[in-house]
Amino acid sequence: MKKPIWIPQKDNTSVSNMTAFMRYVEKLLNRKISSYDKLYQWSVSDPEEFWKSIWIIAGIIHSSEYKAMLSGSSMIDAKWFEGARLNFAENLLKYRNNHTAIISTGEDSTDLRITYKQLYELTAKCAEGLKNLGVKKGDRVAAYISNVSEAVIAMLAVTSIGALWSSSSPEFGIQGILDRFGQIQPKILFATDSYKYNGKIIDCKKKIEQVVGSINEIEKVVIIPRDNRFILPDKDIEKKYDKDGKYLQFNQLIDNGSTELSFEQLPFDHPVYIMYSSGTTGKPKCIVHGAGGTLLQHFKELSLHTNLTKHDVITFYTTCGWMMWNWLISSLQIGATIFLYDGSPVYPDTGILWRKIDKYKITVFGISPKYLSICEKSGLIPREKFKLKNLKTVLSTGSPLSAENFRYVYSNVKSNVRLSSISGGTDIISCFALGNPDLPVYEGELQCRGLGMKVKAFDESGKSVIEEKGELVCTAPFPSMPVFFWNDPDKIKYKTAYFEHYPGIWRHGDFIKITEKGGVIIYGRSDATLNPGGIRIGTAEIYRIVESMDEVSDSIVIGQSWKNDVRIILFVVLRDGLEITNELILKIKSKIKEMATPRHVPSKILGIKEVPRTLSGKKVELAVSKIINGETVSNTDALANPESLNQFANFAYELST
Repeated sequence: MKKPIWIPQKDNTSVSNMTAFMRYVEKLLNRKISSYDKLYQWSVSDPEEFWKSIWIIAGIIHSSEYKAMLSGSSMIDAKWFEGARLNFAENLLKYRNNHTAIISTGEDSTDLRITYKQLYELTAKCAEGLKNLGVKKGDRVAAYISNVSEAVIAMLAVTSIGALWSSSSPEFGIQGILDRFGQIQPKILFATDSYKYNGKIIDCKKKIEQVVGSINEIEKVVIIPRDNRFILPDKDIEKKYDKDGKYLQFNQLIDNGSTELSFEQLPFDHPVYIMYSSGTTGKPKCIVHGAGGTLLQHFKELSLHTNLTKHDVITFYTTCGWMMWNWLISSLQIGATIFLYDGSPVYPDTGILWRKIDKYKITVFGISPKYLSICEKSGLIPREKFKLKNLKTVLSTGSPLSAENFRYVYSNVKSNVRLSSISGGTDIISCFALGNPDLPVYEGELQCRGLGMKVKAFDESGKSVIEEKGELVCTAPFPSMPVFFWNDPDKIKYKTAYFEHYPGIWRHGDFIKITEKGGVIIYGRSDATLNPGGIRIGTAEIYRIVESMDEVSDSIVIGQSWKNDVRIILFVVLRDGLEITNELILKIKSKIKEMATPRHVPSKILGIKEVPRTLSGKKVELAVSKIINGETVSNTDALANPESLNQFANFAYELST
């Protein structure tokens, strides 16, 4: 029987937020709840009572009570908390004390600390500045912005008015930005003039001018200078960006603004965020998320599943173009301190983020599996170099967390830390499966399905299975489903994206297994699932094995149509100084056969220089598969390294003969 790699201490579970919630539900139902599984089953069998309880314990600030908890004839038409009126920003700014709300720093910037009181006042100034520019309820405000405190202030100001916020990181190329912001036609654009990454300053001014010149609806551009972070508004700042009155600096926007903030009261599902699908196979879909559902879902995940309190310092290494930024910022509704880092996670060395944990007493540290693999391959042993005294929880998402990643954390980082692999997506701005402070951790597994999320694994016949691989589906509505897609009035794109495969049931696109213990194993994207001889194989099954080898630093695997079947093609990035040899190919094949099955063994193994990834770090198997199978990749601007696709074009002919 599989043994846990970490077991929670009874002293800790007795005071966890999850245990407190379980006791609350016991009083509510007047019966004993003996386990998380029992709590989970209640949450999905009585969703109205469950989400009502989250509304109560989250202390959602609202001006009008809801009249109906849940209505709608189908999952896609579900309506939650009808009649309630609230404001997203008001709930994130409920604390107005001298506790630190934000710590912001980067590769070359000094620390900037903002208290909750200061955050409220700065948001008020920013909101008044935006109103003076004509921003009103329903307008779109876009941000081409680094992960800095101004992004948080601007988002809160925008949503306090009832306008919609949409952000992306400055790493995006021009076409990637136009494909996104061009669809939503923003009135205002916040933009970082430059940023520093890997010790180099990247100037964004020309890209900003191109974006503004291409989107006619942009009326004003608010510039956030990298070398002039605000501390106090400065009336004498040189207006070096002012062109025909269209450009102004952030300090000018907030100068002389009121420190009193009014919050527009809006329906529960009033749009708050516009986010985007990856856009690697076509123009990105504009996914609109509502205020109330985002608040409830994030509170549940941060407070209960992450065990976050106002005493914690939480960070997630992210950009403003990834949903983990939105998720992180919701920590404000709990009163915690959020730590923002702008820069490379491995510059000047792989220890930079671990040093930040010690310096800022970070308790919850979020990263990606790729980052952990880089640290391991570099030989870094954090527990030997850093104290990590305050670190309680490590979060990981972006791709499946391998068993080797689990072992690395518990052997080389900290033995008594809780490692929570979490998984969901931009589509739901939250998670389907994640961590739990009261449950053991098993290597290679997510601890549990999220409360209120009726997640199942469907086999090829559409039957729910346990301890078998299948499609991740959700069979009941939840509040953080998209409100709608932009420019999709009849919900045709929405239905096609999630409800076409299983009518009336959300199909997420992940290939998973739900264990008897209630954990979840993710095998990769189901649309990238390999199918040699009719056997479904998740790409992560191969990555876990190959990337544990000392010789391999990265890899990507695809299925190639071949002689009325599918054959597996594996591309590997080798460590510096190594080359692909027949001996190494045989070693890789032998390792895969030994640790998986003969079906998992690739037909071809080829060496490449780098793996193509999205800006959030996800491998793009579908784009590579298209090239190898002779198809065209229509959109490469969503990639962090689009030039990496060229190497596969060179292999396409070789693999076709």
